[in-house]
Amino acid sequence: MTTKLLSIPDFSGLPCPVYLRHDEFGADTHSDAHRHAWGQLNFVKHGVMEIEIVGQRFISPPQYAVWIPPHAEHSCYNRQAIVYRSVYLSLEHSTHMPSEPCTLVISDILKAILNDFADRDVKVPQSDADIRLAQVIVDQLCVAPVQTRYLPYAQSPGLVSILQALQADPGNNRPLVEWANKVHVSERTLARQCLRELGMSFGDWRQRLRFLTAIEALEGRRSVQEIGFDMGYSSASAFISMFQRLAGCSPEQYRRQAKRA
Repeated sequence: MTTKLLSIPDFSGLPCPVYLRHDEFGADTHSDAHRHAWGQLNFVKHGVMEIEIVGQRFISPPQYAVWIPPHAEHSCYNRQAIVYRSVYLSLEHSTHMPSEPCTLVISDILKAILNDFADRDVKVPQSDADIRLAQVIVDQLCVAPVQTRYLPYAQSPGLVSILQALQADPGNNRPLVEWANKVHVSERTLARQCLRELGMSFGDWRQRLRFLTAIEALEGRRSVQEIGFDMGYSSASAFISMFQRLAGCSPEQYRRQAKRA
């Protein structure tokens, strides 16, 4: 299938220190690799965006955003339709942000402001009130918790093979000890590898993978219960609890919001 190329704003300099961009992109869309002299925050209200930044792959689900430092080459791909929010920050504002690409945890305040600007189609804050809101965006980004990636990758061959197997079957409930036996290491060694290479436990990584997979599955017509069982949960309530904790809404609420969007 041929993917559709997304257009990129064509200006040599930012129109203002905090420039807002909002759009909706269809499934199988992408942008070519490009770079610019300002920092950029990419956030999706619905869906999952895949971004490659200087050879590193990042995933941006709801609740999280990806920070791209100035002059870093990047491109994106959307497997499914997304509702997109972006903030371009001047060099001056970007100096207070991480110098390397990373994932940022987005606060409810920041989400509300970005959605408000999008609802009013404000790209360049001009009124006194909007200029103050733009400053709140900068303040919120400067204190946003940083993660290297939402779904990190491993280096050791054994752990790589385990993560690949989980990506092929996110609902696999095999316990850590069985995975350890499969790659011929102790359970304790494998647990340490997860913390060292992924920055999180095996269980947390598998839960994030299931969350991302569930977001894509909710674009279809299968019931929440069916999706939950596919993700390895023994009951719909357990799946709903996980999803609500990570997305801030229930699977059905997410599905309705996505359809409205």
